[in-house]
Amino acid sequence: MINGTAESTDVPTQKYHLPKRIILVRHGESQGNKDDAAYSVTPDYKIPLTAQGIEQAKQAGSRILDVVSGHGSSENWKVYFYVSPYARTRSTLREIGRAFPKNRMLGVREECRVREQDFGNFQVAERMKVIKETRERFGRFFYRFPEGESAADVYDRVSHFLETLWRDVDMNRHHHNPNEELNLVIVSHGLASRVFLMKWFKWTVEQFEYLNNLGNCEFRVMELGAGGEYSLAVHHTDEEMLEWGMSPEMIADQKWRANANRGTLNDHCPWYLDAFFDHLADSNDKDDEDVKSNNSYLPLA
Repeated sequence: MINGTAESTDVPTQKYHLPKRIILVRHGESQGNKDDAAYSVTPDYKIPLTAQGIEQAKQAGSRILDVVSGHGSSENWKVYFYVSPYARTRSTLREIGRAFPKNRMLGVREECRVREQDFGNFQVAERMKVIKETRERFGRFFYRFPEGESAADVYDRVSHFLETLWRDVDMNRHHHNPNEELNLVIVSHGLASRVFLMKWFKWTVEQFEYLNNLGNCEFRVMELGAGGEYSLAVHHTDEEMLEWGMSPEMIADQKWRANANRGTLNDHCPWYLDAFFDHLADSNDKDDEDVKSNNSYLPLA
């Protein structure tokens, strides 16, 4: 495991062992995914999985087990689950859990902050069609659904969850043996998972809006790289990340993170500066001399 030092405002600084992986999983196919009319008669949080969704979740459990166990080659590993309180995510977790022996599970916590974006109580299909067309014109990230949330609102609560997640790691609330690899599995929703990645990797709103949604029971693996930074490129290929809607620059950043030392800044990622200062010329020694020369003619105050 990788050692790190965590700083918290409410506990003393202490040593901890970082999770080996953080895995974000979208729920299986739900009745709402199959038929939008379900949302007009059933509250969103009560929408169940379909038979296909249950089977997808079982298969996802086997695939996640392969990842965390190194296809059976690793002996020292454990998993801890976070799950959205919605019926479809809870059912997905139950089916995923069938793949894991109980002695490999450290625990599970229902986490309301990774729930689905609130689209506004009962959702009448004709009205939602007009609303979603308006969202496309307004902008997907900032558009707030009537009686519901925007993606920006989801970003705020997921950000709060991330703070809690790191306190859990810092204070070892997972009751994790440091000699074993810890894998955190978060069973949630498509938007919440994309927003989680946006917050973690400091993606811009524009970059977020190009991202494609996760498929049912599709998952993203954030894995520790050699230097202690998390990266999608440790487990996933360039082709996969392109299919998700990530730009070449975003993929290059993930590949850099796979080997970067923890806490360092990637100076080669253009969106850190170019998004705001692309109109400025690069400075050089001659420019500095010209500035000094021009300043010499300024009157003294």
